Amino acid sequence: MKRGSVANMNESQANVAEFTVSELSQALKRTVEDAYGYVRVRGEISGYRGPHSSGHVYFRLKDDKAVLEAVIWKGVFGRVRFKMEEGLEVIAAGKLSTFPGSSKYQIVVESLEPAGLGALMALLEERKRKLAAEGLFDEARKQLIPYLPETIGVITSPTGAVIRDILHRLSDRFPRHVIVWPVKVQGEGSAEQVAAAIDGFNALPEGGRIRRPDLLIVARGGGSLEDLWSFNEEIVVRAAANSMIPLISAVGHETDVTLIDFASDKRAPTPTAAAEMAVPVRADLIADIMSKARRALASWKRAQDHRRTELRAAARALPSAEDLLAVPRQRLDSCAERLPRALRANAQIHHTQYSRVASRLAPQLLRTNVERRRIRLDACTQRLGTALKTYKETQNNRISRARDRVTALTERSVRAISAMATARVARLERSYQLLRAFSYQSVLDRGFALVRDAAGHPLRAATAVQPGMSLDIEFADGSVGATANDVRQTRSTPATSAPAPKPAAKPKKPGGGDPGQGSLFG
Repeated sequence: MKRGSVANMNESQANVAEFTVSELSQALKRTVEDAYGYVRVRGEISGYRGPHSSGHVYFRLKDDKAVLEAVIWKGVFGRVRFKMEEGLEVIAAGKLSTFPGSSKYQIVVESLEPAGLGALMALLEERKRKLAAEGLFDEARKQLIPYLPETIGVITSPTGAVIRDILHRLSDRFPRHVIVWPVKVQGEGSAEQVAAAIDGFNALPEGGRIRRPDLLIVARGGGSLEDLWSFNEEIVVRAAANSMIPLISAVGHETDVTLIDFASDKRAPTPTAAAEMAVPVRADLIADIMSKARRALASWKRAQDHRRTELRAAARALPSAEDLLAVPRQRLDSCAERLPRALRANAQIHHTQYSRVASRLAPQLLRTNVERRRIRLDACTQRLGTALKTYKETQNNRISRARDRVTALTERSVRAISAMATARVARLERSYQLLRAFSYQSVLDRGFALVRDAAGHPLRAATAVQPGMSLDIEFADGSVGATANDVRQTRSTPATSAPAPKPAAKPKKPGGGDPGQGSLFG
């Protein structure tokens, strides 16, 4: 009884479909991805060693009971807004999948964020220390705010109450020309828009169609730490620190502190206070100017009276004109007496020098000098012609040799290409013959037939056929349906004998082969 049951078990196991390792791995991969298409996982970063040489990041998420492998592709890692560290608790969102190369499951992270307010504060403090170490918060970098700017650039949301408060306060104190650069002040992409607005204002040319602001105000209303996080991003802080236009930050309320406050040239507790810092009160300024004008006029009058008194005292102490001109007049008379004699002596000296030079400029001497120069010129011309002719012949010889070499290389390349093409054609023909030899269709062409059951599984022995079983018999030119009536065995087979060994698996074509090419042995 036991021997029969063992035989039946062996026969049933022999009929179970076999999988390759790759097929089983792909089936598991599809099952996991279909069951867990998109998940969010909270855990602690473990095994983080920075980006791989390919730019991808591999690490693990763990808690006190389990570990999950994780991978972040290069493009997604570039969008992570904080610095990943060992032991940092995060929330990862992505697809769950498997990696057949090591038989493990993993999460392919599509977004990553710190878990909780404590993580954000730690990240904020770490980023503050990093930027401070680079010198972005140094007082020496800060610029003075202009006393009365002609144009003010405001970077904020165009629909909020902040811009209305700023414009109303500027209108009350001292109306100025205002240019508003509308940006998102919260959410995805807001940090990039704020940084682009700061850089855009700085890029405006002096005297252009759009006036370049003399002062910038970056403003936003109050909110939570997450709402104000865009103003803690490095891209915004660096843009504020690199701004050549003085910048006032007015983000949140008095108790809200962001990193742009440290990089800006001046921090305002509220957007309204930023407008008050930007311009003075016009009425107070006019009154101050009038007071200074009256004081300046009174001071000028006192100075004029003082200078008039000093001038009169100095005029009384000056000598008369006759006394001042007596000595210069006598010196002029003495020079006038010596001038004729000096002119005659100077003319005699120049005449002597002219006679000496003229004796060296005889016509015969000049002709000899010119002839000698002409002979030298002819010799130089002849040498130049000879050198040019030699150079031309040398270059022609080099060109001829290069042309012969190019011709020889061309002939060699043509022969090489022809030989390579012939070898590839022969190789293709051999591969085709080998494919034909391994195909079970060739066996069918020789008169054999392939028998399958109703499920399409090939039948290798008569013992696998039961009376009344539906069969499908495939010939070389088609297939025929049949029903088994009687099972006859040509020779007995021991019940405990092992199933016949299968032929060696055929080598698969690269890429999985032709999907329509069947197998004689299943």
